[in-house]
Amino acid sequence: MIDFYSDTQTRPTRAMRESILDIETGDERHDEDPKTLELCERVAGLFGMEKAVFLPSGTMCNEIAIAVHCKPGDEVICTRESHIIFAESGGPAALSGVMMHPIDGDRGMLTPEQLSAAIRPRSSHAPRSRLLVCEQTANLAGGAIWPAEQLQAVSETAKTAGLATHLDGARILNAQVATGTPATTYASGFDSAWIAFTKGLGCPVGAVLAGSREFIEEAWLFKRRWGGAMRQTGVLTAMCLYALDHNVDRLADDHALARKIGTRLERMKGVADVLPVETNIVIFDLSPKLPEARDVASSLRARGITVTVVGKRRIRIVTHMGVGSAEAEILISALEELAG
Repeated sequence: MIDFYSDTQTRPTRAMRESILDIETGDERHDEDPKTLELCERVAGLFGMEKAVFLPSGTMCNEIAIAVHCKPGDEVICTRESHIIFAESGGPAALSGVMMHPIDGDRGMLTPEQLSAAIRPRSSHAPRSRLLVCEQTANLAGGAIWPAEQLQAVSETAKTAGLATHLDGARILNAQVATGTPATTYASGFDSAWIAFTKGLGCPVGAVLAGSREFIEEAWLFKRRWGGAMRQTGVLTAMCLYALDHNVDRLADDHALARKIGTRLERMKGVADVLPVETNIVIFDLSPKLPEARDVASSLRARGITVTVVGKRRIRIVTHMGVGSAEAEILISALEELAG
């Protein structure tokens, strides 16, 4: 299959797999795994935070952060397209007993004014506005990049109102590579943040959640409660360290390929709209003359190509190290054929 479904479909390279062969391992829960300690220290530094914890997935990072920052009955403010709403199986409600307050943002981003209007006055009749969650880059907005100034302004508004702040940084290194703005700058003003290693960085497992020492101590409570320690995690974290050393700069190649695909789609009959392409995600809408997105995706799959359906007439394409110009040409040709 030619897989444009997601950058989660990357596979570890031979060199990445070989990076674990001679490492020393130990029990991560007792701070005895050298590679895990090194990775957590590097990610904490990347965000300008005190400490970090290695976790199996980004969803677990988000859910643990919500559990640490909130109490049951609290309210989380985010944009309607946020990953915690559309892709985490109702986890905030099921695991933490919190309410969601979704805001209709502009390309996955909200303004300080929108946030201020959403924060509830203290009342025994209403949930407590407790946490702001932002997503860098904004997935369902086509990998859109929050300007650092806007992120900081929104986080400052939240802090002034007494809210905690959490940054879903699954693809934050895509933003860093695209703009030259360090992840530390994007994360300033946030109480917690995380990075995924299983997307454009090409690792098979893992994400790292960072915050203050006190926050990470609480995060460990939920890590153990919801799954326990993972013991000799160096066999995973060594690959994450390899990714930080070798796979960050190459994200620019994914961005260039996404722009190329987006440009071709803009000229294609049967495509009604293409969201601005800033990183490695291309989202486009099909014209009413074509079948619905699920039918088009099924037709592509029959041709050996996978994409993601994200709306009745909306499709998402994600570039990554597993696809290149040749695969993009096959995708475009198949879409042109389907468009008639």
